[in-house]
Amino acid sequence: MIELHNKAALITGGASGIGAAIARRLASHGARIAVADLDSAKGEQVAAEVGGLFVRTDVSNQSDYARAFEVAGHIDIVVLNAGVGGFGNLTESFDADSYHRLRAINFDGVVFGIQAARQHFAEHGGGTIIVTSSLAGLFESPLDPLYAATKHAVIGLVRSMGPVLAPEDITINALCPTVIDTPIFPREVLDAIRAAGIAVLDAEKVADTVDAILASDSTGQAWPVLPHQLPAPFAFPELPELMTNRTEVMS
Repeated sequence: MIELHNKAALITGGASGIGAAIARRLASHGARIAVADLDSAKGEQVAAEVGGLFVRTDVSNQSDYARAFEVAGHIDIVVLNAGVGGFGNLTESFDADSYHRLRAINFDGVVFGIQAARQHFAEHGGGTIIVTSSLAGLFESPLDPLYAATKHAVIGLVRSMGPVLAPEDITINALCPTVIDTPIFPREVLDAIRAAGIAVLDAEKVADTVDAILASDSTGQAWPVLPHQLPAPFAFPELPELMTNRTEVMS
């Protein structure tokens, strides 16, 4: 059982879906919760349910993070979960404005969140950052390449920031869920996914992986969330020898 009494967590995108499930789970472990979201009605509802507070936050606006941390007070765990779906491709219907919004929320929002969390943790002796990416960030996703690109970028950032933040006693890891039943997917899309024989998981499965991350000393890792699989970091291949500084001739 994870013990989080006297700990506090800030969760972006905490008003529904994965974020709300994580808020409830961390609250059940004793953590004080700050829900950060654009949806004030649902955000305040979740905050009231877990005995926490709500702060309206647009993650694509860097200054909103400063306000969120100011309102929330001392924070030990930051969950950067806010995100949107793309459901698009580079076709004739490509819309630049939609793409910019997708990137601003799914990637820029993570960059701003990590920076704000790092500054906050520097004043409090370290902390934990957990970022919601996607299984689409580990593999190809032909149905939604632009969404997948933002999630690949998030994983690259998390893996690269792991060794950067370690000396500051900050851990950072990425959640990589398969399809989760959340508002990011229209109901007809979820129905089509199920009809294709693909498992659609409950958001509680993601919260289980958050528990595993918090119980570990992992950093800079991507954690897939899959059916019938216990939480564990993804096993990335080792860097090929030809890309190292070795000078021997390879046969």
